[in-house]
Amino acid sequence: MKLTDVKKLKVAELRSRLKDAGLDTRGLKAELVGRLWSALEQGGRDKDDETEVKLQNDSPPTNEAPTATETIDVHSASSSPPTEAGVTAPCKLDRSRTCTDTSTQTKPETGIAGPQPVSGFVSESVRGYQVEAAPAEDRRALSSEEMGRGRAFYEFKEEIRYKRAKSPQPPLDKEDAEEKDEDTVRLDPYGSHLHFEVGADGSCGQPRFWARFPSLWSGCRLTHGVLQGRVGFEVRLERRLLTTQLEEPYGLRVGWSVSDTSLPLGEDELSFAYDGCGKKVSGGKEEEFGEPFSEGDILGCYASFSTDGAVQLFFHKNGRFIGVAFSLSASELQSRPLFPHVFCKNCSVRFLLDPMGPPWYPSPLGFTPLAALPAGQRVRAALAPSSRAQCEVLLMVGLPGSGKSHWSRTHMKQHPEKQYRLLGTEELLACMISGGQRDSRLQQASQCLTDLIKVAAQTPGNYILDQCNILFSARRYKLQLFAGFRRQVVVVFPSADEWKRRMSQTSEREQIPETVLLKLQVSCSLPEQQSDLLEELQYVELPLGQAQKLLQEYKDEARRLLPPIHKREKRKLRLHKKRPRPHHTPPSHRIQWTGMNGWSQQPRYWNMTCQDQGYYYNRGFGYSGYEGYC
Repeated sequence: MKLTDVKKLKVAELRSRLKDAGLDTRGLKAELVGRLWSALEQGGRDKDDETEVKLQNDSPPTNEAPTATETIDVHSASSSPPTEAGVTAPCKLDRSRTCTDTSTQTKPETGIAGPQPVSGFVSESVRGYQVEAAPAEDRRALSSEEMGRGRAFYEFKEEIRYKRAKSPQPPLDKEDAEEKDEDTVRLDPYGSHLHFEVGADGSCGQPRFWARFPSLWSGCRLTHGVLQGRVGFEVRLERRLLTTQLEEPYGLRVGWSVSDTSLPLGEDELSFAYDGCGKKVSGGKEEEFGEPFSEGDILGCYASFSTDGAVQLFFHKNGRFIGVAFSLSASELQSRPLFPHVFCKNCSVRFLLDPMGPPWYPSPLGFTPLAALPAGQRVRAALAPSSRAQCEVLLMVGLPGSGKSHWSRTHMKQHPEKQYRLLGTEELLACMISGGQRDSRLQQASQCLTDLIKVAAQTPGNYILDQCNILFSARRYKLQLFAGFRRQVVVVFPSADEWKRRMSQTSEREQIPETVLLKLQVSCSLPEQQSDLLEELQYVELPLGQAQKLLQEYKDEARRLLPPIHKREKRKLRLHKKRPRPHHTPPSHRIQWTGMNGWSQQPRYWNMTCQDQGYYYNRGFGYSGYEGYC
């Protein structure tokens, strides 16, 4: 049975087959599909177990001697010899494989501390995703009408949601119970993506939104780097995070980078990565290197600095030497420290950062673990702001193609000391390295950015929100989230000719359909004055008056070009059919007051109907005493 056939089964059929297989039948349909498919795959592999074992036993072991270099001694007397084949399984593993892949691992020698048991690091914010699947709106496939609409369309769809959103609650002041020692080596939340979640002990982490956005990569550096000596660190691919999307693999890159490079490891010039698919990556270029690694493997990353400032980077896998991946001259590095760096997707990682604990695998001769170095030989990364009052947020406002992104990046280069984090759709797209249609990735990036802004409001730092933000409700909501920050609104509104020129320079894939652009112009509003929600309002091109006048011209022209909106007449819904009230004539026997003679025609017993009682009751006559005769 193929995966597509499993997905076509109904929930009752899925539960019936799972029950027959003796598996758990609880959960949503996506979880049931994954559970059944895993069982089917496992059943198919069990038939070939004997054949696979025989082939592995027949394959001769490869004991290639590593190449010696001038500056490093790659031969370690205590390193364990390789005991497996040189070619391993591909990086994309089967979903049902939750244990360590023994075909890609080396058995430690007697007396050597092997890998510790895999811990169950699962954050509080992620536990809910293990039970609940993503909302139906996030899983919905794009229709043909939504294809090719560009970044601004999906950003605007997210902004519309703020119209009915309730005002956010004021942020809670979080005070750390214990002060963290700045000399302790740990994963740096200030030097990581906001969608990377650091564990409580500071040595493990994983992507924050792995369940909803499994194609999103997340990166993080350590708090300390090195400039000299022979230093290394060990990192373990802790476990794979099983997602509801069965076709999405996991991935990991480990290596080194300088502090001013981007967090996607291997995508900049001074960013060096060993990829889990058996490649080395730097400057966005991939080359075949070493062998793939999988769940449970332990990777050693080592840097050897020479006296003249040159450095060689090489890697170990499960205690075995893989090879020298990168050689840098002193002119390339320019006396900048190298920081340990990880970049992962759908998996959790753990560093060995205990300075007093034994290594997972012995280091090469002469090398010292980074966590065990004296404080004077390590370089501390920039510290995060200690309070919200020291933080700053810039909210960009402008139409698509107005130059907001260019202004944001220029401002970041002009103020490197503020360590701005740019929150935008393009930045999230850069972390979606895997394939897929661009429109689908744009939609996911826009949805993820909405959640990421809420995380940023609770994390100290300086931020630039690179979105259109043309709706007043969206601006107000976001500024309320960042209460306590120094809030600034920057409006980029160029002249008509300049805007046309900038729009013509956009790439073909970034061009926005004319209808979408006209609708954005009609909905756009510009902030007019400062309020208690912001401390500064800045118009960087046209001033407020000219911008408002030009925007009104855009709106008038857009309303003229857009087709008229035919509003459907609202029909009043009646929950029940109202019964007609029967026309009632007054009774023929009227009672008249005759003065001294009293009432005329006053019978002793008068049988009145209920309608007669109502008739006289409404005219002020009581009918007490006649109820029994109705």
